[in-house]
Amino acid sequence: MKVKQFPGRAIRVKDEDYLYFGGTAYLGLPTNPKFQQLLIKNILVWGTAYGSSRNANVQLTAYENGELFLAKYIKSTSALTVSSGMLAGKIVLEVLKPQTDCFFHFPDTHAAIKIAGSLPFYIDKKLNPRLSDSINENITILTDAVPSLSTTAVELSILNEISKTKEVTLLIDESHSLGILGENGCGLYSSIDFPNIKRKITIASLGKAMGLSGGVIASDVEFINQIRNIDTFVSSAGMNPAFAQTLAEAADIFVYQHKKLHVNLDYLGTHLNKSDKFKFAANYPIIYPVAIGINSILYKSKIIITNFKYLRDNKELNRVVITANHKKKDLDILIKVLNKI
Repeated sequence: MKVKQFPGRAIRVKDEDYLYFGGTAYLGLPTNPKFQQLLIKNILVWGTAYGSSRNANVQLTAYENGELFLAKYIKSTSALTVSSGMLAGKIVLEVLKPQTDCFFHFPDTHAAIKIAGSLPFYIDKKLNPRLSDSINENITILTDAVPSLSTTAVELSILNEISKTKEVTLLIDESHSLGILGENGCGLYSSIDFPNIKRKITIASLGKAMGLSGGVIASDVEFINQIRNIDTFVSSAGMNPAFAQTLAEAADIFVYQHKKLHVNLDYLGTHLNKSDKFKFAANYPIIYPVAIGINSILYKSKIIITNFKYLRDNKELNRVVITANHKKKDLDILIKVLNKI
């Protein structure tokens, strides 16, 4: 279906109004008036785009301001912005490849952090034997913070079972946890503390919860400096500087919208019946319905959700997304429909 305006909590299709429980704008920022005005103000200062290299002689303070905010927010020692979450992942892999003897990936790892030759972390639901042998090597573990089709964060305690002969780097894609999970939405990075992890790296799209096109890489200062000096970063234009400056100035909005989101999730957790017809966790803003025909059932109730063919197995994926902008009356309508299934 084609629409002529951004789908917020409501969407208009063929001259009819529907509630919209789709997309990835978890904090409801793209249509938030205060956020929009802040962004407009910064566009008037920084323009609509800046096509120069980040390493050129003219340095825009907007990038420094946005990255200082992100490092503080994520609770990393350093952070760097790029033009997309996908680019963030590919740049990190480019730097890690010559430093890594073997990559291992968790199930359903996003394409942004996939690399040729990577081995599965699990084999027959058990730790890959390569991870427990006595070979001394540098390995990198690749995982999403919240696996595809899941409503809970990835279980990382299994990392403790990796052989001590391995020097471990962990790369985690937080596109669907940054702004949602952790204190004020800081994500998982700061909570990952395993003695055998030498280095941890977070990448994320900022176009999801954070409401701005771009990507972030967060890690230690040494690693971020490696990123700054590779050809791919040097020869690329950065994210929109107005967006970077908006990040630096929107801290209070992020916190407020995060609280609103979790008020909505608490309400759902209280009033939504537990059922094997859908997957839902009260601290995460996605419901995965598995009931046959759920998309049509919701549509008849004037609710539109995310629905598309999942490329990996060509199955139809239905995803109900809760945002900070949904009102109690919206949730009541959704709850009524889901509780009847």
